[in-house]
Amino acid sequence: VQLQASGGGLVQPGGSLRLSCSASGIIFSINSMAWYRQAPGKQRELVANIRSGSRTSYADSVKGRFTISRDIDKNEVYLQMNNLTPEDTAVYYCNADIGDAERRFYIYWGQGTQVTVSS
Repeated sequence: VQLQASGGGLVQPGGSLRLSCSASGIIFSINSMAWYRQAPGKQRELVANIRSGSRTSYADSVKGRFTISRDIDKNEVYLQMNNLTPEDTAVYYCNADIGDAERRFYIYWGQGTQVTVSS
């Protein structure tokens, strides 16, 4: 199983970006998908996750600005980021809890995509 993230880049404060992450390989089910981020000198933190039934949760710092969504058929997760600030600058990683044929679940990580918010 592999996760491939894309969509990062350089954006001005107040701008928007949409991140995408696609899971590929032998996938029987996905329990949850999430986005994390890690800024220079800081620990990796959970930004948002989406679970079965499309239940979502967000870090307080992004509530009202970021939206996580998921395409179950495509095994993809998205992060729409609006009203970006320099504090959102980080490497963003996608994460998925994926089950195999024997219903054993494992956590997988994507390679990270850089988001830089600067004027």
